[in-house]
Amino acid sequence: MKAKILQLNPILVPSVNERLATLYDVHRLFEIDDKQAWLDANVDSIEAVITGGHTGVSRAMLEKMPALKVVAINGVGTDAVDLGYCRARGLPVTATLGALTEDVADLAIGLLIAACRNLCAGDRFVRDGNWPANPQPSALPLARRFSGMRVGIVGMGRVGRAVAQRAIAFGCTISYTDLQRMGDVPHRFLPGLIDLAREVDALVLCAAADKAESIVNAAVLDALGPRGFLVNVARGRLVDEVALSRVVAAGGIAGAALDVFVDEPNVPLELRESGRTTLQAHRASATWETRTAMAEMVLDSLSQAFSGERPAMSLTT
Repeated sequence: MKAKILQLNPILVPSVNERLATLYDVHRLFEIDDKQAWLDANVDSIEAVITGGHTGVSRAMLEKMPALKVVAINGVGTDAVDLGYCRARGLPVTATLGALTEDVADLAIGLLIAACRNLCAGDRFVRDGNWPANPQPSALPLARRFSGMRVGIVGMGRVGRAVAQRAIAFGCTISYTDLQRMGDVPHRFLPGLIDLAREVDALVLCAAADKAESIVNAAVLDALGPRGFLVNVARGRLVDEVALSRVVAAGGIAGAALDVFVDEPNVPLELRESGRTTLQAHRASATWETRTAMAEMVLDSLSQAFSGERPAMSLTT
């Protein structure tokens, strides 16, 4: 008999879905009309949960799953799963750590270049047919050079280091802040976020920081200043969006380039309507290469758990 899998989020790679269906009895809760009725009838026989970092799985649901052998997160966020409870229960919780690094770093640099060079405004200008009517060079404002910028990185983990590597290729100087100085990192360390913001032209948020909230507040944005840019490819709640909306509207910073938000998919109107913002729909890892690698890691976690092994990517066992 195939193991019963509860899938809470879709996997967008058809070949992986086919393998899941071949190997396991997969039930996609997001496709079931009466979810609660299905759970009431089946929850005690579920042997694995596949979920996303944003969705996670509640402790209340976990407590009703006596047959559960593994929670496989198709992502890197773990704050929506009670890791303490799972650790005490000896339940493996896995994540796809490392698979997203290159794509997230690529997008961070892409967002910063797009914000500096006003790429989105230029694209709309051409698409809307405004160029023939306004052929003069002054029709679009001059942009900001990215090469040679002073880039500040918040969180010098996998993604932070990958962003630094890319920025260095553009002649940028790197400073960073983290919980502590990294002995194997050659870049300048500043222990305070306000001090870092004051010293750089662009602040790039790369911290995992699952429990941190609103570390980029009005004081940090004020320190970044009217020529500074903010990039967030980490966690939406790291930024005080109310303060950011006010600062952007007042021209307190040069621009904000954001892939993540506090209450996704709801983005504050002030950020959506501003010409100083460059926005994405939480798509830093949304390439075929990365999503396939993530899905393969989920498959590996299931296989290892069902074989009685400790899953290689377990964070709790």
